[in-house]
Amino acid sequence: MQRHEPLGGAEFAPETIYLNSASSGLLPRRSAAALRAAIEESASYGTMGRDYFGPPTASRAAFARLLDIPAERVAVGSSVAVQSAFVAASLPPGAEVLAPEGDFSSLVNPLATHPGVKLRTVPLEALADEVRPGTALVALSAVQSLDGRIADLAAVREAARTHGARTYLDITQGAGWLPLRATDFDFVVCGAFKWLLCPRGTTFMAFGGEHGDGGDGAWPAALHAGWVAGEDIGESNYGLIRPAATARRFDEPHAHFSYVAAERSLALIEELGVATIHAHNTALADHYRAGLAERGLAPRPAPGSAIVSTPGLVDTERRLTEAGVRISVRGGLLRAAFHLYNSTDDVDRLLALLDGQGLSGPGPSDRP
Repeated sequence: MQRHEPLGGAEFAPETIYLNSASSGLLPRRSAAALRAAIEESASYGTMGRDYFGPPTASRAAFARLLDIPAERVAVGSSVAVQSAFVAASLPPGAEVLAPEGDFSSLVNPLATHPGVKLRTVPLEALADEVRPGTALVALSAVQSLDGRIADLAAVREAARTHGARTYLDITQGAGWLPLRATDFDFVVCGAFKWLLCPRGTTFMAFGGEHGDGGDGAWPAALHAGWVAGEDIGESNYGLIRPAATARRFDEPHAHFSYVAAERSLALIEELGVATIHAHNTALADHYRAGLAERGLAPRPAPGSAIVSTPGLVDTERRLTEAGVRISVRGGLLRAAFHLYNSTDDVDRLLALLDGQGLSGPGPSDRP
């Protein structure tokens, strides 16, 4: 068996075995250093002043490169829920939205609670087959937060096209390790504080499809446009503004410190490459699945995913935490998430601890 060491070198030195990236990623050292410097600068500003727009501009461009989409089609924001509310408001009265059962609340709840929107949910595996002529929008996560299942994005995209529906894709649990493209979807949202290793308060919205191709009329209404969304920011502080010609018209006034660190985090993801991270993460997840099978334990099926969620192990979370393993429980499942700072040794340590809980028979003799 090929052994896998952590990626990223000196950027990470966690004090625990951290298997909880599906909840929040670790901040690279370069990002933490930039954040500390920005905080120190804010205590004085001195003669240089704060560069408020530089970090989000660089972060926007880096995120766009990861999704192979022009930076002009990316907006910066603060949360998936805010962006979902914006998408809901762009729909006509009475619009039907189709979504998977049990998808993440920040994606579906703002859609379900918007006046005039009718939300219909079906099993993830049936999503493409359930798109119908009256469907206005199909909203889904590329990777399910609960159990790591990866959606059949090609099938959903084609079904939506066939019936004239728009698509809204949440890539929060996939961006950074799963190769993705944004151009085939109308709206793509990402909370970047998980696999993209950014601070909380860093969110991106990408616009694919025909958005922006035909002038102002091709964009949805910029319902929350403030001064940062103006074409000429220097002239947008007072009164009515002229919205930017690009997706920047949908920018929120961003959290400065979050984007200072995000710029560095996204640079690291680019340096390592999503393909390399994908191979690393999925190899560790497959090694863990194999170890569970040896012990008679069956995780939820999620082939090809970096997230592995297993029933019957909920009671182990506290003892694993005490042993220095950070992991999570969601929906009655012990959820492990493998990312670039994890190693084969981390997986073996987790399996050995599960053996020690008396949850299975003896493991292989060479287990620590």
